[in-house]
Amino acid sequence: MRSRIIFIVSGIGLILALASAYIAGQQPKPLPPAFNPAANPYAKGIYAQGIIESSQPLGENINIYPEVTGPITEVLVGEGATVHKGDPLLRIDESVQRATVEQLLSQAEAAKTMLAELKAEPRRENLDVVTAQVDNAKASLKNAEDQLAKQERSFSIDPKSVSRDALDNSRNAERIAATNLEVFDKQYALTKAGAWIYDIQNQEKQYIALSKAYASAAALLAKYTIRAPADGVVRSIQATVGSYVSPQGAYDSYTQGMDPLIVMGAPDDNMQVRAYIDEILIDRLADPAKLTAEMFIRGTDKHVTLTFVRMQPFVSPKIELSDERQELVDVRVLPVIFRFASPKNLNVYPGELVDVYVSAK
Repeated sequence: MRSRIIFIVSGIGLILALASAYIAGQQPKPLPPAFNPAANPYAKGIYAQGIIESSQPLGENINIYPEVTGPITEVLVGEGATVHKGDPLLRIDESVQRATVEQLLSQAEAAKTMLAELKAEPRRENLDVVTAQVDNAKASLKNAEDQLAKQERSFSIDPKSVSRDALDNSRNAERIAATNLEVFDKQYALTKAGAWIYDIQNQEKQYIALSKAYASAAALLAKYTIRAPADGVVRSIQATVGSYVSPQGAYDSYTQGMDPLIVMGAPDDNMQVRAYIDEILIDRLADPAKLTAEMFIRGTDKHVTLTFVRMQPFVSPKIELSDERQELVDVRVLPVIFRFASPKNLNVYPGELVDVYVSAK
């Protein structure tokens, strides 16, 4: 009886083990895909990843970096705004630079005034002073000459009437008066001639140097206001009032890197796709004159016909899409640009990743 019970229990365990093995060996039913992947519309089409961007004759979107550093004090436009070339977009704190400009302007104006003063010499008042000094010197000389003449006449009549010492003093006084008159004549000529040409030239150079320093500082001051470099649409503003920016851009709290302060693009009427063709597939590309392509929007069954624009004739590492600059495999791609009209029944935005099929040979 005991052996029969053991046999029954062993059989039940065996059945349970077989059932467990069968259940464990069953593959779970695969989940349906989130969306149907795009089907290749060409018999020999080439697949490529693409990124939508604003239509530009050259380059990509307009990435704006400030040329100065400081905190933002005012943001004048919003994302999505249509702007024209020269419109102010935002302002950076300019208080220090503005004070520098005002100081240099004052120095340039002072140098200009000094230059005008030198060119306006001689002053009438200065001429009046030296003229009076010349007249006074002439009078002093006349008086000395009269005194000397009297003493010489008296000496010639009676040598004992005038001492030799007094006669010598009169002669010396006459020479001193003549010398003083000569000095004042030369001083008058110097005053009447005006400023020395070298002083004027030196002051002109100083005025020019300070004017250029002011113009340079004013040009730098203008850079504290970021303006639109072309007509277009503001796609992204990386910072807000109070954020510190530099020529490296603005700090992104999410990517923890430096990004362009402002990204601008063309209006949405016409957009373009930058498709990256793997280097091993480049040889299969059709003649550019016959090149066609279809763009598929991920997650939908929508597709858009593309028109070939140009190739960027430079095979580069595939970092534009992955943002990985230290990949284990050096994958290189050829950018091919296509244009399309923005579809009215489909929302697409610059920066969106899409699937692109390009016709092959």
